[in-house]
Amino acid sequence: MLTLKTDILIVGGGLGGVAAALAALRHGRTVVLTEETDWLGGQLTSQGVPPDEHAWIERFGCTESYRRLREDIRAHYRAWYPLTPEAREQSDLNPGEGRVSRLCHEPRVAAAVLDATLAPYAAAGRLRILYGYRPTAAATSGDRVTSVRLAGTDDREAEIEAAYVLDATELGDLLPLTGTEHVTGFESRAMTGEPSAPEHPQPANMQAFSWVFAVDHREGEDHTIERPAGYDRWRAYQPAFWPAPLLSLIAPDPRTLETLERAFVPHAESGPVVADQSKDPGDRDLWAFRRILSRRQFRPGFMDSDVVVVNWPMIDYLPGPLIGVPDAERDRHLAGARELSLSMLYWLQTEAPRPDGGTGWPGLRPRGDVLGTEDGLAKAPYIRESRRIRAVYTVAEQDLSYAVRGERGAVAYHDSVGVGMYRIDLHPSTGGDTYIDVASCPFQIPLGALLPVRTRNLLPAAKNLGTTHITNGCYRLHPVEWNVGEAAGALAAYCLEHGVEPRQVREDAGALAAYQDLLTGDGVELAWPRIAAY
Repeated sequence: MLTLKTDILIVGGGLGGVAAALAALRHGRTVVLTEETDWLGGQLTSQGVPPDEHAWIERFGCTESYRRLREDIRAHYRAWYPLTPEAREQSDLNPGEGRVSRLCHEPRVAAAVLDATLAPYAAAGRLRILYGYRPTAAATSGDRVTSVRLAGTDDREAEIEAAYVLDATELGDLLPLTGTEHVTGFESRAMTGEPSAPEHPQPANMQAFSWVFAVDHREGEDHTIERPAGYDRWRAYQPAFWPAPLLSLIAPDPRTLETLERAFVPHAESGPVVADQSKDPGDRDLWAFRRILSRRQFRPGFMDSDVVVVNWPMIDYLPGPLIGVPDAERDRHLAGARELSLSMLYWLQTEAPRPDGGTGWPGLRPRGDVLGTEDGLAKAPYIRESRRIRAVYTVAEQDLSYAVRGERGAVAYHDSVGVGMYRIDLHPSTGGDTYIDVASCPFQIPLGALLPVRTRNLLPAAKNLGTTHITNGCYRLHPVEWNVGEAAGALAAYCLEHGVEPRQVREDAGALAAYQDLLTGDGVELAWPRIAAY
């Protein structure tokens, strides 16, 4: 048994966990950071998803440290890759020229950058990172968490004692282990007053998760994978609300629910890359949609093919959730999601329609190397929805929905700890619901949403803050998760420095102002300039 004692324990090394660690370390605290995989970065790296960001990300609307992460990723490409002279001079270099984001890149590059960012603190002995560990139990005393026990690979165990414990896990795993009050799935309209909420609560009804994979295309070669055992079942699978079998290029438009057939043609030209979801959702051309390496950005002849991440609605796993089910059922869903994604790959290689009237693209080659795996699938599933704390303040749809708020903009919070922006983007759910996609206003992150109603020294640092199922749809994306983690790490450090507790910071005007000044000094934006919704 490895036993450790630290100022702040952060369980979960996703974007929120890394941001929390950096904030706490900047303010002189000692940190233990644990991660279940062997990569830091969560949705950006081990889950394989390029950043989902708002239209103004290059100018404002994120923290300074998140912007530094983006620029360090670009700097990595400028330093080590043979970019064209034109690409090298681009201030907003987009290595993949993907349509989903102004910065599409390899997950492995982001993982390397995050490692380098934390390396000085590890060298100084102030940070210890434990890879391959997941939480299994926690000890509490009254309303405080005193320690967390974790299981590692090769039968290793660790028990870590800390003054503050931050839950940055992908599914909010510490909440049930610590007895912290929390919710899952859909709340009812009576509970939240939200226009898009159902009449009755549905705690087992959650957004689908997905197992992302990456491919390139080698013309004239055959890289067809072995036919998945469950391929016939997935080939015939068609949810009741879906307009075609899931293994196809036909899916609803998330915003209008109109049935649309997407295009998938390797290296086809489909016009200028906009990478601005206020103007173009980007998902009509699936080759360019989440492209993470574009051969046009590199010296002629250097790359034979683009590299593309497949994170499409057709691989959303709908048969069941990962939360609130027995371990055996959870494992079955994880295996099912992997098989669905491999079935999609096999369908693309053998049955997808081609412009010449033929079927299949056998030259599609799995690119697990960019994801750190052998099989082409990401290290971990892409998680859209977590357990969520019962918070001092819960962000509801009517706080930020453009249909409700209009030109007034989102509700302004006196206790803002950051900002974010994304449409309320809810993927189809395990309970059989189709998309919920609602225009939102640029919003703030209230401190009250980071404070559990009872537990005094546990803070959410990822997607597990006080949102509803509905508002999780816009608080779950990369820059917001980073901001939540950064605010949580800074809050824990502030409380240790001043001998106060998180609830006191919010309730005392002087303490709140001082904490917000600390955030502002760190480069956290607490409010938006006047901009339009979309």
